[in-house]
Amino acid sequence: MSASGLVVVDKPAELTSHDVVGRVRRLAGTRRVGHAGTLDPMATGVLLLGVNRATRLLGHLTLAEKEYDAVVRLGVSTTTDDAEGEVTATCSSAGLTEPEIRAALERFTGVIEQVPSSVSAVKVGGQRAYKRVRAGEEVVLAARTVTIHRLDAGSARFEGDVVELPLTVRCSSGTYVRAIARDLGAALGVGGHLVALRRTSVGPFGLEEAVTLDALADDFAMLSMEAVARRCFPALDLDDAQAGAVAHGRPLELDTGSTGPVAVFGPDGRFLALYEQRGPVAKAVAVFV
Repeated sequence: MSASGLVVVDKPAELTSHDVVGRVRRLAGTRRVGHAGTLDPMATGVLLLGVNRATRLLGHLTLAEKEYDAVVRLGVSTTTDDAEGEVTATCSSAGLTEPEIRAALERFTGVIEQVPSSVSAVKVGGQRAYKRVRAGEEVVLAARTVTIHRLDAGSARFEGDVVELPLTVRCSSGTYVRAIARDLGAALGVGGHLVALRRTSVGPFGLEEAVTLDALADDFAMLSMEAVARRCFPALDLDDAQAGAVAHGRPLELDTGSTGPVAVFGPDGRFLALYEQRGPVAKAVAVFV
Protein backbone atom coordinates (compact mmCIF):
# COMPACT_ATOMS: atom_id res chain seq x y z
CA MET A 1 0.00 0.00 0.00
CA SER A 2 1.43 3.37 -1.01
CA ALA A 3 -1.36 5.50 0.47
CA SER A 4 -0.70 7.36 3.69
CA GLY A 5 -3.10 8.27 6.47
CA LEU A 6 -4.24 7.87 10.05
CA VAL A 7 -6.15 4.86 11.35
CA VAL A 8 -8.23 5.27 14.52
CA VAL A 9 -8.47 1.77 15.98
CA ASP A 10 -10.80 0.59 18.74
CA LYS A 11 -8.20 -1.61 20.45
CA PRO A 12 -9.53 -4.83 21.95
CA ALA A 13 -8.49 -6.17 25.34
CA GLU A 14 -5.54 -8.57 25.68
CA LEU A 15 -3.58 -7.14 22.75
CA THR A 16 -0.60 -4.86 23.27
CA SER A 17 -0.31 -1.68 21.22
CA HIS A 18 2.57 -3.36 19.37
CA ASP A 19 0.31 -6.33 18.57
CA VAL A 20 -2.13 -3.90 16.95
CA VAL A 21 0.69 -2.32 14.92
CA GLY A 22 1.65 -5.79 13.68
CA ARG A 23 -1.88 -6.57 12.54
CA VAL A 24 -2.27 -3.23 10.80
CA ARG A 25 1.07 -3.74 9.04
CA ARG A 26 -0.24 -7.00 7.60
CA LEU A 27 -3.57 -5.46 6.60
CA ALA A 28 -1.92 -2.40 5.03
CA GLY A 29 0.83 -4.38 3.34
CA THR A 30 3.56 -2.06 4.65
CA ARG A 31 6.10 -2.03 7.47
CA ARG A 32 5.69 1.71 7.86
CA VAL A 33 3.08 1.73 10.62
CA GLY A 34 3.51 3.40 14.00
CA HIS A 35 1.27 4.29 16.93
CA ALA A 36 0.84 7.21 19.32
CA GLY A 37 -0.16 6.86 22.98
CA THR A 38 0.39 3.29 24.21
CA LEU A 39 -2.49 1.38 25.80
CA ASP A 40 -1.96 -1.45 28.30
CA PRO A 41 -3.13 -4.92 27.19
CA MET A 42 -6.16 -4.85 29.54
CA ALA A 43 -7.27 -1.45 28.18
CA THR A 44 -9.53 -0.95 25.18
CA GLY A 45 -10.45 2.02 23.04
CA VAL A 46 -8.85 4.70 20.90
CA LEU A 47 -5.38 3.94 19.55
CA LEU A 48 -3.98 6.13 16.77
CA LEU A 49 -1.83 4.59 14.06
CA GLY A 50 -0.02 6.30 11.21
CA VAL A 51 0.53 4.51 7.91
CA ASN A 52 3.46 5.30 5.59
CA ARG A 53 4.17 9.06 5.55
CA ALA A 54 1.67 9.61 8.37
CA THR A 55 4.06 7.87 10.79
CA ARG A 56 6.14 11.07 10.68
CA LEU A 57 3.06 13.22 11.22
CA LEU A 58 2.15 11.39 14.45
CA GLY A 59 5.05 12.98 16.32
CA HIS A 60 3.84 16.48 15.44
CA LEU A 61 0.19 16.03 16.43
CA THR A 62 -0.99 17.82 19.55
CA LEU A 63 -2.49 14.95 21.55
CA ALA A 64 -2.08 16.47 24.98
CA GLU A 65 -5.53 15.56 26.33
CA LYS A 66 -7.02 12.09 26.64
CA GLU A 67 -10.28 10.83 28.07
CA TYR A 68 -11.06 7.49 29.70
CA ASP A 69 -13.91 5.54 31.23
CA ALA A 70 -12.56 3.49 34.11
CA VAL A 71 -13.66 1.28 36.97
CA VAL A 72 -11.74 1.34 40.28
CA ARG A 73 -12.04 -1.43 42.86
CA LEU A 74 -11.52 -0.16 46.41
CA GLY A 75 -10.42 -2.58 49.12
CA VAL A 76 -7.79 -4.52 47.14
CA SER A 77 -4.22 -3.52 46.22
CA THR A 78 -2.13 -5.24 43.52
CA THR A 79 1.48 -5.28 42.38
CA THR A 80 0.62 -3.49 39.14
CA ASP A 81 -2.16 -1.19 40.42
CA ASP A 82 -4.51 -2.95 38.00
CA ALA A 83 -6.31 -6.28 37.65
CA GLU A 84 -3.36 -7.96 35.89
CA GLY A 85 -1.19 -7.89 39.02
CA GLU A 86 -1.03 -10.11 42.08
CA VAL A 87 -3.01 -9.09 45.15
CA THR A 88 -0.73 -7.59 47.80
CA ALA A 89 -3.29 -6.49 50.41
CA THR A 90 -7.00 -6.46 51.15
CA CYS A 91 -8.97 -4.22 53.48
CA SER A 92 -12.72 -4.06 53.80
CA SER A 93 -14.18 -0.95 52.20
CA ALA A 94 -17.73 -1.75 53.32
CA GLY A 95 -17.64 1.12 55.80
CA LEU A 96 -16.99 3.77 53.17
CA THR A 97 -19.72 6.18 52.09
CA GLU A 98 -20.23 7.83 48.72
CA PRO A 99 -19.72 11.35 50.13
CA GLU A 100 -16.44 10.20 51.68
CA ILE A 101 -15.27 8.70 48.36
CA ARG A 102 -16.23 11.79 46.37
CA ALA A 103 -14.50 14.08 48.88
CA ALA A 104 -11.29 12.04 48.52
CA LEU A 105 -11.52 12.29 44.72
CA GLU A 106 -11.36 16.08 44.85
CA ARG A 107 -7.67 16.05 45.78
CA PHE A 108 -6.87 14.37 42.45
CA THR A 109 -8.24 17.10 40.19
CA GLY A 110 -6.27 19.98 38.70
CA VAL A 111 -2.48 20.06 38.53
CA ILE A 112 -1.10 17.29 40.74
CA GLU A 113 2.12 15.38 41.38
CA GLN A 114 1.68 11.72 40.44
CA VAL A 115 4.06 8.79 40.90
CA PRO A 116 3.70 6.39 37.94
CA SER A 117 3.17 2.70 38.62
CA SER A 118 6.45 0.82 39.01
CA VAL A 119 5.43 -1.42 36.09
CA SER A 120 4.90 1.49 33.73
CA ALA A 121 6.81 2.15 30.50
CA VAL A 122 8.73 5.03 32.09
CA LYS A 123 12.45 4.60 31.43
CA VAL A 124 14.89 4.23 34.33
CA GLY A 125 18.53 4.25 33.35
CA GLY A 126 17.60 3.65 29.74
CA GLN A 127 15.38 0.63 30.47
CA ARG A 128 11.59 0.44 30.87
CA ALA A 129 10.54 0.33 34.52
CA TYR A 130 8.36 -2.75 34.02
CA LYS A 131 11.33 -4.71 32.63
CA ARG A 132 13.39 -3.88 35.72
CA VAL A 133 10.51 -4.96 37.98
CA ARG A 134 10.09 -8.25 36.10
CA ALA A 135 13.83 -8.84 36.50
CA GLY A 136 13.37 -8.67 40.26
CA GLU A 137 14.52 -5.11 40.88
CA GLU A 138 12.69 -2.77 43.24
CA VAL A 139 11.82 0.35 41.27
CA VAL A 140 10.62 3.62 42.78
CA LEU A 141 9.78 6.27 40.20
CA ALA A 142 9.90 10.01 40.70
CA ALA A 143 6.67 11.98 40.81
CA ARG A 144 5.73 13.93 37.69
CA THR A 145 3.38 16.83 37.20
CA VAL A 146 0.15 15.94 35.41
CA THR A 147 -3.18 17.68 34.95
CA ILE A 148 -6.56 16.08 35.65
CA HIS A 149 -9.05 18.28 33.81
CA ARG A 150 -12.09 16.20 34.74
CA LEU A 151 -12.67 13.44 37.26
CA ASP A 152 -16.33 12.43 37.51
CA ALA A 153 -17.56 9.52 39.59
CA GLY A 154 -20.60 7.43 38.80
CA SER A 155 -22.67 5.60 41.40
CA ALA A 156 -20.51 3.45 43.65
CA ARG A 157 -21.38 -0.25 43.78
CA PHE A 158 -20.96 -1.79 47.25
CA GLU A 159 -20.26 -5.51 46.87
CA GLY A 160 -19.34 -7.17 50.15
CA ASP A 161 -15.92 -5.95 51.25
CA VAL A 162 -15.14 -4.07 48.05
CA VAL A 163 -16.51 -1.00 46.31
CA GLU A 164 -16.48 -0.60 42.54
CA LEU A 165 -16.42 3.00 41.38
CA PRO A 166 -16.96 4.05 37.74
CA LEU A 167 -14.91 7.10 36.74
CA THR A 168 -14.67 9.39 33.74
CA VAL A 169 -11.21 10.95 33.50
CA ARG A 170 -10.02 13.70 31.19
CA CYS A 171 -6.32 14.26 31.70
CA SER A 172 -3.03 15.37 30.25
CA SER A 173 -0.74 13.05 28.35
CA GLY A 174 1.49 11.10 30.73
CA THR A 175 -1.22 10.55 33.35
CA TYR A 176 -1.65 7.01 34.68
CA VAL A 177 -5.28 6.21 35.49
CA ARG A 178 -4.20 3.14 37.49
CA ALA A 179 -2.11 5.48 39.64
CA ILE A 180 -5.31 7.43 40.36
CA ALA A 181 -6.94 4.14 41.43
CA ARG A 182 -3.97 3.30 43.67
CA ASP A 183 -3.78 6.76 45.23
CA LEU A 184 -7.52 7.03 45.80
CA GLY A 185 -7.46 3.71 47.64
CA ALA A 186 -4.50 4.89 49.72
CA ALA A 187 -6.24 8.17 50.56
CA LEU A 188 -9.26 6.23 51.82
CA GLY A 189 -7.08 3.81 53.77
CA VAL A 190 -8.34 0.67 52.00
CA GLY A 191 -6.15 0.34 48.91
CA GLY A 192 -7.39 0.21 45.35
CA HIS A 193 -6.64 -0.83 41.81
CA LEU A 194 -7.98 -0.45 38.29
CA VAL A 195 -10.24 -3.21 36.95
CA ALA A 196 -11.36 -1.72 33.63
CA LEU A 197 -10.12 1.04 31.32
CA ARG A 198 -11.48 2.27 28.01
CA ARG A 199 -9.92 5.26 26.25
CA THR A 200 -12.68 7.29 24.63
CA SER A 201 -10.61 10.04 23.00
CA VAL A 202 -7.07 11.13 22.14
CA GLY A 203 -6.85 14.81 21.24
CA PRO A 204 -9.58 15.46 18.65
CA PHE A 205 -10.05 11.76 17.79
CA GLY A 206 -12.82 9.83 19.52
CA LEU A 207 -14.53 6.44 19.69
CA GLU A 208 -17.23 7.57 17.28
CA GLU A 209 -14.75 7.26 14.41
CA ALA A 210 -12.72 4.33 15.73
CA VAL A 211 -12.89 1.01 13.87
CA THR A 212 -12.23 -2.53 15.04
CA LEU A 213 -9.47 -4.68 13.57
CA ASP A 214 -12.11 -6.95 12.06
CA ALA A 215 -13.72 -3.98 10.32
CA LEU A 216 -10.32 -2.89 9.03
CA ALA A 217 -9.79 -6.35 7.57
CA ASP A 218 -13.01 -5.92 5.56
CA ASP A 219 -12.41 -2.29 4.57
CA PHE A 220 -9.06 -0.65 5.27
CA ALA A 221 -10.31 2.92 5.74
CA MET A 222 -7.94 5.71 6.73
CA LEU A 223 -8.25 9.40 7.46
CA SER A 224 -6.26 11.17 4.77
CA MET A 225 -3.17 13.22 5.56
CA GLU A 226 -5.12 16.26 4.35
CA ALA A 227 -8.06 15.61 6.69
CA VAL A 228 -5.80 15.02 9.69
CA ALA A 229 -3.65 18.09 9.02
CA ARG A 230 -6.66 20.39 8.63
CA ARG A 231 -8.23 19.04 11.82
CA CYS A 232 -5.10 19.30 13.96
CA PHE A 233 -3.38 22.48 12.73
CA PRO A 234 -4.24 25.93 11.41
CA ALA A 235 -4.33 25.65 7.61
CA LEU A 236 -2.66 27.85 5.00
CA ASP A 237 -3.31 27.45 1.26
CA LEU A 238 -0.39 28.34 -1.03
CA ASP A 239 -0.03 29.32 -4.67
CA ASP A 240 2.06 27.37 -7.20
CA ALA A 241 5.29 29.31 -6.57
CA GLN A 242 5.03 28.92 -2.81
CA ALA A 243 4.21 25.21 -3.15
CA GLY A 244 7.33 24.78 -5.27
CA ALA A 245 9.44 26.40 -2.56
CA VAL A 246 7.94 24.09 0.06
CA ALA A 247 8.85 21.03 -2.02
CA HIS A 248 12.49 22.04 -1.57
CA GLY A 249 12.07 22.96 2.11
CA ARG A 250 12.73 26.65 1.49
CA PRO A 251 11.53 29.44 3.80
CA LEU A 252 8.33 31.28 2.87
CA GLU A 253 8.16 35.04 3.04
CA LEU A 254 4.79 35.26 4.75
CA ASP A 255 3.12 35.58 8.14
CA THR A 256 1.41 32.34 9.18
CA GLY A 257 -0.67 34.17 11.79
CA SER A 258 0.16 31.48 14.36
CA THR A 259 2.79 30.92 17.03
CA GLY A 260 2.83 27.17 16.44
CA PRO A 261 3.05 24.84 13.45
CA VAL A 262 0.76 25.52 10.49
CA ALA A 263 -0.25 22.97 7.86
CA VAL A 264 0.40 24.27 4.34
CA PHE A 265 -1.45 23.00 1.28
CA GLY A 266 -0.84 23.25 -2.44
CA PRO A 267 -3.32 24.75 -4.94
CA ASP A 268 -4.65 21.22 -5.55
CA GLY A 269 -5.47 20.81 -1.84
CA ARG A 270 -2.63 18.38 -1.17
CA PHE A 271 -0.99 18.56 2.26
CA LEU A 272 2.62 19.60 1.76
CA ALA A 273 4.31 20.39 5.06
CA LEU A 274 4.25 21.91 8.51
CA TYR A 275 5.75 25.39 8.75
CA GLU A 276 6.39 27.64 11.72
CA GLN A 277 6.96 31.40 11.96
CA ARG A 278 10.60 32.33 12.56
CA GLY A 279 10.91 36.10 12.55
CA PRO A 280 9.85 37.61 9.20
CA VAL A 281 9.69 34.23 7.41
CA ALA A 282 8.08 30.85 7.94
CA LYS A 283 10.43 27.86 8.00
CA ALA A 284 9.79 24.16 7.45
CA VAL A 285 9.23 21.95 10.50
CA ALA A 286 8.50 18.81 8.48
CA VAL A 287 8.00 18.37 4.73
CA PHE A 288 5.77 15.53 3.53
CA VAL A 289 5.94 15.84 -0.27
